[in-house]
Amino acid sequence: MDLNLKNKVVIVTGGSKGIGLGITEALLEESAIPVIISRNKASAEQLVNKIKLEGKEADYFIAELTDPKQCKKAVEYVVEKYGRIEGVINNAGVNDGVSLENGNYEDFIESLKRNLVHYYLIVHHALPELKKSKGSIVNIGSKTSLTGQGGTSGYASANGGRNALTREWAVELLPYGIRANAVIVAECYTPLYDRWIKTFDNPEERLKQITDKIPLENRMTTPKEIADMVVFLLSERSSHTTGQLIFVDGGYTHLDRSL
Repeated sequence: MDLNLKNKVVIVTGGSKGIGLGITEALLEESAIPVIISRNKASAEQLVNKIKLEGKEADYFIAELTDPKQCKKAVEYVVEKYGRIEGVINNAGVNDGVSLENGNYEDFIESLKRNLVHYYLIVHHALPELKKSKGSIVNIGSKTSLTGQGGTSGYASANGGRNALTREWAVELLPYGIRANAVIVAECYTPLYDRWIKTFDNPEERLKQITDKIPLENRMTTPKEIADMVVFLLSERSSHTTGQLIFVDGGYTHLDRSL
């Protein structure tokens, strides 16, 4: 299916690793131009160089997204270089384990900065260009906003905020024809997830305990499955879809796990 994304400039935060990498690759399959915003220069530079060697177009900008000034500079770079922005995919964040019992005010606020505030800032600065292009916004969220997890008050709160911003932006941006949707992730196997699972004494057993509770096929969601939905929502093929929280999770969040 041609998603009509050829040569469209799309910001992808955290687009060089994990789910973000999957999204970048899916955009390239549709001949879009992903611009990765990352704080990891080595991985972003290596990825973009590889993409260019393959004859495709991509770019990156190094920014610490917890810094409002750097968020603004990142968007300004995209506008100055390309003269347009046709999509924003907010993906960067980390389940940082800031809990109610063991956290404090400073940790909690930092968690919100790492996981929520830059979602607002990137779209805020990109909005003038999105108005011109009638672009689309896709936010990546987590099941923790609905199910809880335990020991991660900051991350769960941030993801609740991501859901709320998605609905709020869908309403506020109706006059401009800008759509906003979210893809909610549950158990997706990324390099970060792999590192976490290996912290257990018996990682294979722990992984099986998790996958046994995922109703559809008892397996993890892949980054590509997340990315395919993200790119569809970004595209005009989903032209009458806005304000939606789409769960790509094998039924983990909503189906009876005794299945």
